[in-house]
Amino acid sequence: MATLVFDIETAALPREQFDEAQLEYLFREAERLPDEAAKAQRREEIERMMNLWPFTSQVVCIAMLNADSRRGRVLYVAPDFEEAEAEGGAVRFVSCMDEGDLLDQFWKAAKAFDQVVTFNGRSFDVPFLYLRSALLNVPISRKDWLGYRFATSPHCDLAEQFSFYNVSGREGAARRFNLDFYCRAFGIESPKAQGVTGMDVGRLLEEGRHREIAEYCLRDVEATLRLYEIWKERLEGIK
Repeated sequence: MATLVFDIETAALPREQFDEAQLEYLFREAERLPDEAAKAQRREEIERMMNLWPFTSQVVCIAMLNADSRRGRVLYVAPDFEEAEAEGGAVRFVSCMDEGDLLDQFWKAAKAFDQVVTFNGRSFDVPFLYLRSALLNVPISRKDWLGYRFATSPHCDLAEQFSFYNVSGREGAARRFNLDFYCRAFGIESPKAQGVTGMDVGRLLEEGRHREIAEYCLRDVEATLRLYEIWKERLEGIK
């Protein structure tokens, strides 16, 4: 069974893309606060959250690896898309013209796989990809990744597996941690070890450092793949 491990990076859309009604809706909660300091703080929080909502942000990178061969591709939006690289190594970095091009290439690649592995993909990556693809009218080749939650095929979400589907809530023995925490616990090199986190993506995009975003996203996928291998070796089958 061919298994694809993937991760996405997102960044907020420019504010000028939203009309007055949309901006009023987004910041309504902040504007209701009477204290100016609290109002400003809440505005900043909302602006950070805009990186995570598919109607206020975009996909700027998708990294993917074949779980068996460890070969893969990193698709990323960059202005020099005509100079897409065809590297001789196991992973190709391919710059894309725009988000629509990136999503189209991803869905064409995804249809060749029977199963996908993510970390928190059921809650974030997959619905984000579905909604952005719908907004840009990009054909979706796999519409079954949000199916039965308590199954690991066709979608194995490791955030759910290591918390046993949130069996003990936030404070119990199986509480959910982030990918960085699990990596450090299991002795896997954290994707954040080189000083870049998901919170840096917007800034790197503004600075034109597209390849650094792509490399960070690939480190996320490599860590996810190693965590998946540990799960299969030690925990798969627990019910």
